[in-house]
Amino acid sequence: MRHTFAVSSLDALDTAILNELQADGRVTATDLANRVGLSTSACLRRIRRLEETGVIDRYVMLVDPKRVGLTASVFVEITLSSQHEDRLDEFEAAVADCPGVRSCHLMAGDADYRLEVICEGVADYERIHRSHLAQLPHVARLRSNFAIRTVTSKTAYDI
Repeated sequence: MRHTFAVSSLDALDTAILNELQADGRVTATDLANRVGLSTSACLRRIRRLEETGVIDRYVMLVDPKRVGLTASVFVEITLSSQHEDRLDEFEAAVADCPGVRSCHLMAGDADYRLEVICEGVADYERIHRSHLAQLPHVARLRSNFAIRTVTSKTAYDI
């Protein structure tokens, strides 16, 4: 069971640990402890507390999408036919299973949702659009924008 954890509970050492782990999730406990100025056991206790409280959500590795053939980033604005809570829930459950959808955000503004789709190119996006996105429940309008180039992409949060 995860306990709640107030941001104000993070001290300078917790922040240093989080920043180091965001930069290199495979760092050894000994190296991490040395970098932040703690003993290995004290560092491990802090990491365990950050994990148990949900501050550390999970550990992942990052794949370079271009090296695995995913060369296109498409940002899709979706407007639903209705914003009733049950319709939003149905849409959100369905979009979670769509291939290529890297992220989906409920938005304020003109569109209801904004998706980031990563795919092999225009033909692959057409397939995803026709077979999946256009078939999502309660979709009234789709508007797609292709990224020309990624200028910056961060995985770490400023803590």
